[in-house]
Amino acid sequence: PEVINGKTHKTTVVDLSPWVEYEFRVVASNSVGIGEPSRPSPLLKTKAAVPVVAPTNVSGGGGSRSELVITWEPVPEELQNGEGFGYIVMLRPLGSTTWTKAVVASVDESKYVYRNESITPLSPFEVKVGVYNNEGEGTLTSISIVYSGEDEPQIAPAGTAALSISAAEVEVSWQPIAWNRHTGRVLGYEVRW
Repeated sequence: PEVINGKTHKTTVVDLSPWVEYEFRVVASNSVGIGEPSRPSPLLKTKAAVPVVAPTNVSGGGGSRSELVITWEPVPEELQNGEGFGYIVMLRPLGSTTWTKAVVASVDESKYVYRNESITPLSPFEVKVGVYNNEGEGTLTSISIVYSGEDEPQIAPAGTAALSISAAEVEVSWQPIAWNRHTGRVLGYEVRW
């Protein structure tokens, strides 16, 4: 802490965090050493301010058909800077110029699901997540790319072949389905007979 002239009986403490409770003590010092600290002052909360810290780890994906799932890591309470804290989610299809804005009023929420029947499976979206409180809107994250939910594969595997191995076994093979917007990520195959 800054050393204050012995004839001064008042100072301004700077660089405190907004909307945080503080208590203060004063310690006298001279050439011999430092004395005992005063009793703590009563708790004093600094005034609220617009939040300046945006959420981290913005990502998402998955969800059902016609859904865009967006996730983030919540902002800790000590960085919310005031009451009425929440999140602002901005999204738009990749290549679009118009943003859609949604407000998530829950402090503890870390997910937003945008539903729209016109969303095609595995469509890329540009996403930003910001913060606000009663003092105003704060910082937005940089843009992240998030894909909408998948649909079931619309293409069947090709090149199915069967080879008899024994009286009780048959080896079945097929060509894998390549990833694209109509197939999504194929997690497995089901063999029927």
